[in-house]
Amino acid sequence: MKKPPRYLVDFDLKDLPQLHFDFVVIGSGVAGISAVYHLGKDAETALLTKSELSLTATRYAQGGIAAAVGKGDSPESHFEDTLRTGRGLCDEEAVRVLVNEGPAQIETLRKIGAIFDTKGGRLNLTREAGHSFARVVHSKDTTGGEVEATLARTVKDMTNVSICERAFVLDILTDDSGCRGVLAVYNGRLTAFLAPVVILAAGGVGQLYATTTNPHISTGDGLAMAYRAGAILTDIEFVQFHPTALNVDVSPRFLISEAVRGEGAYLEDKNGVRFMVGRHKLAELAPRDVVVREMVVRMRETDDTQLYLDCRHLGREFFSKRFPAIYEVLVEHGIDVGKDLIPVTPAAHYMSGGVKTDLDGRTCIPGLYAVGEVACTGVHGANRLASNSLLEGLVFSRRAAVAAQEDVACGQPAEPLTKLRNIMGPSAGTESAARSITAQLRDIMEDNAGVVRSADSLRRTLAFIDKRWHYLKPSSAWAADYELSNMMTVGMLIATAALIREESRGSHWREDFPEENDARWLQHIGLTAGGEEPNVGLWT
Repeated sequence: MKKPPRYLVDFDLKDLPQLHFDFVVIGSGVAGISAVYHLGKDAETALLTKSELSLTATRYAQGGIAAAVGKGDSPESHFEDTLRTGRGLCDEEAVRVLVNEGPAQIETLRKIGAIFDTKGGRLNLTREAGHSFARVVHSKDTTGGEVEATLARTVKDMTNVSICERAFVLDILTDDSGCRGVLAVYNGRLTAFLAPVVILAAGGVGQLYATTTNPHISTGDGLAMAYRAGAILTDIEFVQFHPTALNVDVSPRFLISEAVRGEGAYLEDKNGVRFMVGRHKLAELAPRDVVVREMVVRMRETDDTQLYLDCRHLGREFFSKRFPAIYEVLVEHGIDVGKDLIPVTPAAHYMSGGVKTDLDGRTCIPGLYAVGEVACTGVHGANRLASNSLLEGLVFSRRAAVAAQEDVACGQPAEPLTKLRNIMGPSAGTESAARSITAQLRDIMEDNAGVVRSADSLRRTLAFIDKRWHYLKPSSAWAADYELSNMMTVGMLIATAALIREESRGSHWREDFPEENDARWLQHIGLTAGGEEPNVGLWT
């Protein structure tokens, strides 16, 4: 296995357009756009987003935001539920921060205009898998869209913020002092966005898999660029699959929110058997890793490629009012929730690991912060608790913004960056070849490094990537080439970490090591760029 190149493209900084800012934020999902909001109105900030401002995984988040704001609930209960779901690998201090600071972020969103569902003048909360209480704040079934739209309206009014849409960030620029900015293709030109602080909020990796709920932009770019820059990636074997993606042949798969089960829907097999009853005390509301495993087992037992959500007892009127967006999509596909079952399958959904950070978003690279799905704060452990993702993005982006401002104020001004360059030579790739290899990679990852894994399947994944390692040097002409390089890098890292972890824990399921092994594996796996193989670190 060859080492990825330090930078994706050839460049000489002195020949590039250079734009100077106080802060550069990569990604416009909840974590990135919230970070921009909390950086305030005094500093010059660039918000770079790969596509349009609103095209993010946040936009697809239907269920809501978990926070202990209901009667009888408490941060302590939320803390315990998060730890239980994380299967022993959560950072308890990080989880304390999450659950204690979460309610204030809900109030901040409401103050700047977010509208959440209420009942009798109080927030109308729902319950999702793994939670002991109904604590999920929601806006019908488009909560992510409401949060994103609210933050976007606020940020657009900030005259100190330069919003750069369709800016494909290729790499993090570094020198001996740390992070110095980023290299991006913007307005058709390779451009250097220079700043003493970069906040990475580039989202997840769902598009590495053939079946995913993630938008087309979720190709692991942030993880790959952080790895090339020297950051530590940890817990990345824990790729969470959502149990209930609508089983129709579209990409991304449409998500049927966990809140549907929270409102009383059943999971059944083709014979009408509620197979989760008796498998877990919470039945359909067991943590996601448990539900997904039982779904895979049941599909094998019944020789079927899908399972079913039964919402008929909820009634068409209730369903259409509570879940209007889901109802509309189901109608488009000819599914009547009043009389029809909803066909569902698991789909790649969320990266629980990521770039290792402290409690304020700092990485091991001075000046580089990471927040949101691309980061590993330690709150998710081996399996994310439902609806903790938007909460994590809100809580830790605020902390990162505050820490970044303080670090810049206390630090010494860096010397001007003038001599950075990278020369590797020409690439032999073509866009058509890149798209073909990408499709093959997604199938390989799904079949061999997805829900079910083994040493043999993971080695097949690594062998596939190794034979195509030359695609890591892309042509600068095609976005598909950049994405393929990033996907191959992250696929290699996921398979490597999954091969090392010889047990089954949370969303990591090894058929050849089917049990948890606390004596050996109650620890984290960290990967950094090394020689031909990644450097591996283990810690508790």
